[in-house]
Amino acid sequence: MTDKIALVTGANGGLGTHVTKALLDTGFTVVGLAPRIQQSDFDHPNFIALPAALDSLDAAKKAVATVIARSGKIDVLAHLVGAFTGGHTVADTDDATWQRMFDANLNSAFHILRAVIPEMRKAGGGRIIAISSRQAEEPAPTIGAYSTSKAALVSLMKTVALENKDVGITANVILPGTMDTPANRKDMPGANVSTWVQPGSVASLIVWLAGDAGKDVTGAAIPVYGRGL
Repeated sequence: MTDKIALVTGANGGLGTHVTKALLDTGFTVVGLAPRIQQSDFDHPNFIALPAALDSLDAAKKAVATVIARSGKIDVLAHLVGAFTGGHTVADTDDATWQRMFDANLNSAFHILRAVIPEMRKAGGGRIIAISSRQAEEPAPTIGAYSTSKAALVSLMKTVALENKDVGITANVILPGTMDTPANRKDMPGANVSTWVQPGSVASLIVWLAGDAGKDVTGAAIPVYGRGL
């Protein structure tokens, strides 16, 4: 499957590392995008490092143009960029925190979608998968900026699915519970990690959605809660 090109954003993050490796193991050529990523991060001949941020449409278009120039197409977009903050009620949330959550969790997707979708439409198909959160559908106190930005991402992805079903582009969003990543273990040292979702499980789902078996799934918001249900 080395003729299949996957663009993975946040490729060297806690989830991204698993997704990148899983796609490489399945036979994809993976372009891994992140602000600080190196070719040496993944020891695989079909991995291509693309240092870039998604802080503007222009930056996203430049990144996509680089991929197209090198590989000719993008078959799969796995958008994994995101961030979390909490600890303040809505009344106490400041503008900077609100904007930071929307930049990381929604606007980054908005930028890369606008850059990738035209290329997929020209190619006559593609797969788009994004990562939202369980809190998009089950808000909790003191994480309003996070949960609202993730809920907006779900709406955005469902809209993309409807707008592009005519050309064979699927768009789905995954809603994981708390994932067992190094960052989450560091931030929640006393938590019961036995109920956390394994990143490898989410990576396997992304590979499935990106493959032939997932061709008829689109517009879905897929919960992955594990034993934390």
